Amino acid sequence: MDSRDLAPYIDYTLLRPGCTRAEIIALCERAIARHYAAVCVPPYFVPEAKRQVEGSPVRVTTVIGFPHGMHLTEVKISEAYLALQMGAQELDMVINLAAYFSGDERYVRAEMEQLVNSTHEHGGLVKVILETALLTPTQIQELCRWAAESGADFVKTSTGFAAKGADVETVRLMRQSVPDSIGIKASGGIRTPEVAWSLIEAGATRIGTSTAL
Repeated sequence: MDSRDLAPYIDYTLLRPGCTRAEIIALCERAIARHYAAVCVPPYFVPEAKRQVEGSPVRVTTVIGFPHGMHLTEVKISEAYLALQMGAQELDMVINLAAYFSGDERYVRAEMEQLVNSTHEHGGLVKVILETALLTPTQIQELCRWAAESGADFVKTSTGFAAKGADVETVRLMRQSVPDSIGIKASGGIRTPEVAWSLIEAGATRIGTSTAL
């Protein structure tokens, strides 16, 4: 398939430490020109991204609790609220794996529910980042179920900062673990159209990549 057909799936991403305003502007211009689904930018650059994509179908995404997820729930909720107020439409939130690996199910699930409810109240969407490279298949299935029960709009494989990103087997497992109404965002190490299409065929509905061009 022509790589341009991927455009409606692409969350064009720039989260590299030290990225500049000029790079964010260029990212948005390319996303508009190529009809990508969204741009994913650091919270600091949400107002700039909003200005750049105004009047286009391109959506503004930012990250919450990024990249490690160990912020307190109250901090994540505040960060989410501010991001939405500044113009973000979609929030990619990293779960608290420290709490999860410590066996604190109540904390992890409550945090998901609070973030989702608060974001939905303000008209936004939530993608729950699992960081699947650190999880067993059973853990992936469990966290996908919790995310679905929280009302999350998507589950997402990775931050892109772990040793491994998305792969076909993981995306397929996630697709089997959530209802069809919930999207799957594959991200991390996706650098060719062939890889992107293999993930879409496995069940991904969004592709997060910094190398969309």
